Amino acid sequence: MKRTASLFLVALFAGAITLGTYKLVFEKNIIAYTSQEQTPFLKTSNTPTNTANFGDADFTIAAEKTVNAVVHVKNMTVGKSNSISGFFYGFESNQRPQIGSGSGVIISADGYIVTNNHVIDKSEKLEVVLNNNKSYEAEIIGADSNSDIALLKIEVEEPLPYLIFGDSDGTRIGEWVLAVGNPFNLTSTVTAGIVSAKARSISSRTNQSFIQTDAAVNPGNSGGALVNTNGELIGINTAITSQTGSYVGYSFAVPSNIANKVVSDLLEFGRVQKGILGISAANVNSPFAQQEGLDEIDGVYVAGIEEGSGADDAGIEEGDIIKQVDNVKVRKFSELTGYLSAKRPGDIVNVAVERNGKSITTEVILKKQLTVQLPIMGLTVKDLSENDEKIYDTNKGVKITSVPERYNDYGLRDKVIVKVDDNDIDNIEDAKNQFSKISRYGRTSITLLGKNGERERIIFQ
Repeated sequence: MKRTASLFLVALFAGAITLGTYKLVFEKNIIAYTSQEQTPFLKTSNTPTNTANFGDADFTIAAEKTVNAVVHVKNMTVGKSNSISGFFYGFESNQRPQIGSGSGVIISADGYIVTNNHVIDKSEKLEVVLNNNKSYEAEIIGADSNSDIALLKIEVEEPLPYLIFGDSDGTRIGEWVLAVGNPFNLTSTVTAGIVSAKARSISSRTNQSFIQTDAAVNPGNSGGALVNTNGELIGINTAITSQTGSYVGYSFAVPSNIANKVVSDLLEFGRVQKGILGISAANVNSPFAQQEGLDEIDGVYVAGIEEGSGADDAGIEEGDIIKQVDNVKVRKFSELTGYLSAKRPGDIVNVAVERNGKSITTEVILKKQLTVQLPIMGLTVKDLSENDEKIYDTNKGVKITSVPERYNDYGLRDKVIVKVDDNDIDNIEDAKNQFSKISRYGRTSITLLGKNGERERIIFQ
């Protein structure tokens, strides 16, 4: 009995020593202090954001402001059911409504909403559901497929909560951000992450510039808000890249400076006004660029200058390396295009280039887009200059400056397109519009002018 009591006392004493040692040595290292100071919602684009460690960051104020300004956008389209009898006997196929889902951000108290173009594309009817479950029919004010931004309007009885645009150029890598949207039809979902990269290009076919974050974004988040810890809108969540179709660790947002400019253009002009520098950059991933060491250049290598462009007028030359535009350092082409996407024709930018080892800074007046690649055929055309009008003896039409390899044998380069079928072509907007209507399976007649005014017609089918 005495032996049992002794063993019990030894075990009790050992346990006390163990517990005391743990309390003294280990437990004090896992104490976390959370700041109780609240970040105010400020109407400014220059307010420093909270970049402290996660334990000190407070997202509650930004989240409360954002969730009520993010809406659910429902896109109803009409699809056709392809029945077997319709295929064999030509019966008119039945139409059935299909509903797509996305998000949007209220940007004014009277009901203007910004979202993605792909969220509202091909809609027959748009419904917007607020965070308080009130539902409204929405009108499309305008849309831009290039930036993937669209502007909607709902008619409301009372002022709505809204977000202000922040300065996306001022965001910093590592800064905390929140993504708010409606993934999988889950209303007002908030996720947190950091800015992983800026001026990220995710497609070789476009020169879009995105903010990359690791805040979770899933289907249904498109068109939702990316905000900083002050509750300012710094991006419109747009895309993920994933083999599964769901979030895998990174997402992409259209920077707020670009979205804000697109919205302003749509309201003022009805379409986007693009200010073009007028240069073409070397493809740094090409074998030629790698052989010449262009892939190692810190900046944008100017491979070509567009005739009559702002860059041409300012004296920028082929072989120059663009290092900075205004106060923004440029290391890659997407950084250059991202900054210029927020500019209009007539805006002046200071461009710093390196030429033969010397630094040169020059003012460039941005001009409207002079060239465009036409749908279906892929021809690159430009509006006629005064010199072109004299050479071709016309003040209408568009000049072909580049052709895809498959059309090399047609002798199209440097000729002027004046008609597509029976439709006159006055400028690049006309040409883009008419070529977008061409069917891949029909016949198209294109009327061309040569340098001496001779007229010819080519049939493509």
